Amino acid sequence: MKEELMVQEGYVVEEETQLTVLKTSLFFSGDGFTVYDCKGQLIFRFDTYGPRARDKDELVLMDPHGRSLLTLRRKKPSLHQRWEGFKGERSDGDKPLFSVKRSSIIGRSRTTVAVEVYDNPGVEYLIEGSFPQRCCKVFNATKNLVAEIRRKVDPTTCVMLGKEVFWLYVKPGFDASFAMGLVLVLDQINGENDFDDRFSEPAVHPATEDPDLVSPVPV
Repeated sequence: MKEELMVQEGYVVEEETQLTVLKTSLFFSGDGFTVYDCKGQLIFRFDTYGPRARDKDELVLMDPHGRSLLTLRRKKPSLHQRWEGFKGERSDGDKPLFSVKRSSIIGRSRTTVAVEVYDNPGVEYLIEGSFPQRCCKVFNATKNLVAEIRRKVDPTTCVMLGKEVFWLYVKPGFDASFAMGLVLVLDQINGENDFDDRFSEPAVHPATEDPDLVSPVPV
């Protein structure tokens, strides 16, 4: 059995973990993310510092204290919108750990995204679903589910919340920082600005959200 890719050892979860992801920004509306555990503690943060396209060619996922955990860099030119991931803060000459690309440039409603892990043959991932609808699953090479994005439902009112807030589920043995890095790439390659309003909302029943599958991320 192949081991999963680990970007940051302290973020590999031991139990199925439910994180709340909020799309926000301190600088430009809708450009950033903050991620919280079930206790409301900040786990990850990401923000861009400019509205121009070139300002988003390199993304840095940080811990609550601003330490760089993962750098994602857009590779150009690329018809499939390929991104490469680097551990920590990328420096010139650093080798990427993995790459992420859209498997097809046709048919964007339900996107398939492939993740290739460098220097570790047999370790790969496939992301299926619709990120604009906040409905995606991440599978490893053995077709096991390792992470999932779901719409968030308010447990007190059973009302589905807006797309700016959603759940990220991380399975045991998977790196939560890697999972959140994939979210950042998905937001860039098929975010809601392109086709958010063309597709109907997915049916989500509050009963499908199991509150027992909640545990904090070990840091």
